[in-house]
Amino acid sequence: MAQLEWSDALSLDLPLMDDTHREFVDLLAAVDRAEDAQLPLAWQALVEHTDQHFGQEDAWMASTRFASGNCHSMQHRVVLQVMREGAARAAQGDLQVLRVMASELALWFPQHAQSMDAALALHLRRVGFDPATGVVHAPQALPGELIHGCGGATCSDAADASEDVATASAPREAVA
Repeated sequence: MAQLEWSDALSLDLPLMDDTHREFVDLLAAVDRAEDAQLPLAWQALVEHTDQHFGQEDAWMASTRFASGNCHSMQHRVVLQVMREGAARAAQGDLQVLRVMASELALWFPQHAQSMDAALALHLRRVGFDPATGVVHAPQALPGELIHGCGGATCSDAADASEDVATASAPREAVA
């Protein structure tokens, strides 16, 4: 069973993103609670929400200099495709696949939110992006080059070099 509940640990201090994430968690819980007869409908509601949810984040990334093939957007595409494949299998009578996918999403989502989405939220705040209007209030803070990673320090091209420098200058016990 999914067993994912909203908590402060999932909050990213970006209200529109947090509201969308809270809705995802609620819809995932509805899938978890659904009886077999209602499971395909609950799953479809989750897929539709996720399509909009990921589309919204992808649009925010596109508006703030992320490359179209960045790893965050790629992960969105892969997860959504797998969810749609689950819906297709459920339509053929395999409901168990949705139960397994719901459990996997409950494990995946906190990691995604606390890494890729947290990096996106930080980036959006840095550039003064208003998610409600799409306005970038600090265009001078936008990166000069397109972002190909997820926007976080551990996923960008520059991260490899800065991680090497940080590791080299860190005390040995901190590195171990």
